Amino acid sequence: MADLIEHCGVVERTERDTVYVRITSRSACGTCKARQACGLAEAQDKIVAVATPEAGQYAAGREVMVGVRRSAGVRAVVLAYVGALAVLLAVLVGTIAVAGWSEGAGALAAIAGVGVYYFALWLFRRKIEHTIQFTITKI
Repeated sequence: MADLIEHCGVVERTERDTVYVRITSRSACGTCKARQACGLAEAQDKIVAVATPEAGQYAAGREVMVGVRRSAGVRAVVLAYVGALAVLLAVLVGTIAVAGWSEGAGALAAIAGVGVYYFALWLFRRKIEHTIQFTITKI
């Protein structure tokens, strides 16, 4: 299993020590021969900011390969989904089983707890950004 998750992209622009790369992600049916007739194939553009001291070497329109360590991808999934699920379940069980709240009140508290969790992630976004670093290479 490769240590890096890589995607091809096109340089949108560069600013100081940052290269902005447009990556087009396609759905699973993106390679299907019937996708044009089907109409279900989805393609979504994402802009990734890659911090690199060699930003001046990349020109707009150039194809590049953007990569991230697999462990950083796993960390992002855990923070975004597993952590939110854990908070949701903990608050739901805590309010209904322990505190004796009604199911509706417990559900609202659980949703509010997830909101607080995502707000906390937003507050610490700069610190989290430093743990998930992208690499860029010319193709």
